[in-house]
Amino acid sequence: MQKVKINLILLLFCICTSLQASHKVRFILKEKTGKQSKDVYIAGTFNDWDSTGNPKYRLQPNGPGEKVIDLEIETGPMRYKFHRGNWSKVEVYLDGQDVADREFAIQYDTTLLAIVNAWKDQVKQFRDRIEIGRDMFTPAKGGYSLADINAWIYKPGNNKEWARADLYTAGWKRLRPVDLTKEYADKDGRIEGWFRTRVIIDSSLMDVPLLFSYASWASAEFYLDGKLIHRYGELGKEYHWSHVLPTASPFKPGVEHVLAYHFVDQLSPFPPYGIKAPHSIYLSNEAENELFIKHVNEEPIYFTLWIVVGSLLTILFWLLAFQNPTERNLKLIAITSTLLTLSSINSWLPHSNSASFLVRELGTYISPFVGLGLSGLIPVVIGRIFRRSFNLVLKVFVGLLLLSAIVGYFYPSILFSGITPVGLELSMIAYIVVTSWKNLRGAQWAIVGGIGLTLVWILTLFCFGIFSIPSSYQTQSVLETGLFLSFPLSLLVYIALRFKEIIREVRENAAQVLQMSEEKKEQALHQQKILEAEVARQTTELRTNLETLKSTQSQLIQSEKMASLGELTAGIAHEIQNPLNFVNNFSELNSELIVELKDELEKGNLEEVKTIVGDIDENEQKILHHGKRADAIVKGMLQHSRSSSGKKEPTDINALADEYFRLAYHGLRAKDKSFNANMETSFDESIGKINVIPQDIGRVILNLITNAFYVVNEKKKLRQAEPVEASRSYEPSVSVSTKKLGDKVEISVKDNGNGIPDKVLDKIFQPFFTTKPTGQGTGLGLSLSYDIVKAHGGELKVETKENEGTIFTIYIPEK
Repeated sequence: MQKVKINLILLLFCICTSLQASHKVRFILKEKTGKQSKDVYIAGTFNDWDSTGNPKYRLQPNGPGEKVIDLEIETGPMRYKFHRGNWSKVEVYLDGQDVADREFAIQYDTTLLAIVNAWKDQVKQFRDRIEIGRDMFTPAKGGYSLADINAWIYKPGNNKEWARADLYTAGWKRLRPVDLTKEYADKDGRIEGWFRTRVIIDSSLMDVPLLFSYASWASAEFYLDGKLIHRYGELGKEYHWSHVLPTASPFKPGVEHVLAYHFVDQLSPFPPYGIKAPHSIYLSNEAENELFIKHVNEEPIYFTLWIVVGSLLTILFWLLAFQNPTERNLKLIAITSTLLTLSSINSWLPHSNSASFLVRELGTYISPFVGLGLSGLIPVVIGRIFRRSFNLVLKVFVGLLLLSAIVGYFYPSILFSGITPVGLELSMIAYIVVTSWKNLRGAQWAIVGGIGLTLVWILTLFCFGIFSIPSSYQTQSVLETGLFLSFPLSLLVYIALRFKEIIREVRENAAQVLQMSEEKKEQALHQQKILEAEVARQTTELRTNLETLKSTQSQLIQSEKMASLGELTAGIAHEIQNPLNFVNNFSELNSELIVELKDELEKGNLEEVKTIVGDIDENEQKILHHGKRADAIVKGMLQHSRSSSGKKEPTDINALADEYFRLAYHGLRAKDKSFNANMETSFDESIGKINVIPQDIGRVILNLITNAFYVVNEKKKLRQAEPVEASRSYEPSVSVSTKKLGDKVEISVKDNGNGIPDKVLDKIFQPFFTTKPTGQGTGLGLSLSYDIVKAHGGELKVETKENEGTIFTIYIPEK
């Protein structure tokens, strides 16, 4: 009980388990059972009596008839047994007597030898009664547990006749109450059944007053020789068993009794959904009972003191934090005090007879997180009070602490659940104190005092546990109370001293301010006049600069528009050149045919005349066709190149994109005859016409396509400077595609140029930013394109990969 209390208090100060060291213990097992067992495991207090056949606790062969296992065991008393995978295969004596749990005090590295004569599943005879002698109630051991003796039989269900002393029990199952598991529950998680055994107390205990107690969440009715002797709780409901005082023993020394009890229990609602608590049936002598009564009477006093003081300090700290929101240290102190109070409540819950299983179990689940929060908060609070920066060393400490806490939570071990977190926590605090020692002033020493006093209590409790120093419950509780209150009270002293320092500093500062105010007043008036004059001068300068900037911006925008118009004009010229060539060629051909016609008329060859007239007519039709084509090109270009009306109108996006694609290409060809590129189109014919301002959207498409041709041409020029194989492997390519996406239309312009570097990708839509050489770009093309698309309620996005290419995508709503 003392060790559990120590661990709970140390948890309040971020210590996950006890501070005791661990030692290497080698267990050697020798079997005298004939055929050797294949798999043997060890279970005990060090692994919560694990009977699952965990490979981690399996003994390894070490010669004929011998197996060994090496474990790290915590300093102090330890109990253990061997089994072969579960408790139905536990070690027993050859004559059928249960082996008492081996108990050993671990003080140093050691080797323990155990000899097993037989296993329970191999022994056919069982002891059918519990014999209690005087040697079981020595001063060192004032009690005896009945529930873990292999003399009980069990039957599920309920029948009052099963309490009879003369009941025929054939068919009952041999089972100890402590071995009851969830496998005995029904589909609703309810367990109901009867346990029976025979008990005889040696007549030598006639003069020893014995007391009987029962502890479990299962409500129960006990019968002695068929008569009801005690009810624990109401059957079917939860029995609150904490700190229930024992009653007088119903057994008469020298008389064999039949003890039976009927119980009803419900499985835990929490994983792994097992028995809420094992059944404990205990006989104790009067001396042990007196200690227990004293414990029950005094313990609420100390727990009440912890909770009340912790709650008052928490309320006080939070009030101070709300009244002084700029003091971040107060908030951290309030949170720390809150977690410490929650820890004290969690420590109290298992000792409270009013706390239900649900409340206690929730407290058990919350406790590790409270401890983890304290582990991180206490060093932070101390560091902030000492005005330490959170440097790399502290970050490494916190990271290792959290890692060990998480590993210890999922894989409990002495290393990760005890030694490592405790060592890291103490090392962090020691590092902060030592490195801050020379700079500590005033109220900060209160925290140093609190830390020192806390260490004194910890070391005292540590010595009590290590050296088994006898102490009363009152002494133990006083030490634990001092441990719990030392650090929180040091925080309170620090705040009081700190506020005193703040008040003194405020008074000193106020006096200095008052003294300096008159001097500063005249300086302020003088500075005000200087500032007013400077503001007036800078305002005039800013206005001039603003006008200049507006003028320059207008010129740049006009230059960008003229550059686009020049490229558009070059494309138009090329487009018109083709039909004009056709008109000129067919006109010359008709002139020649007219000369031939005259010759044939003079010769009177009418058939040839008709043939020539037919050819002339066909040529005239072709001239007319290409003339109309040129006229359409001129009209279309005038329509797209004229000033925007600002009005949306139904526009064929596919035709618009195709037209500007060709114009941009020919415009670049007009400047550079050596330029060539693959041109690919993929238009979604289901788009139809959408409402846009065609001049504006056309300008955006033209700008994106012109940029694409520019980058592939630049990449081609760079490749031409490389070896011939590298130059030939690259073919400039630009593609334009459209696609209908729900209520939007997607227009994509893709190139296989060098891409856009990541470092400038975020700047490409900014006004006046350009990656082109000086004089070749204004930096307004993409900025204006972005604004035009936004004005249409759409989006302009870019995807790029360096050395692979770029895709500009326009998304425009259909309506």
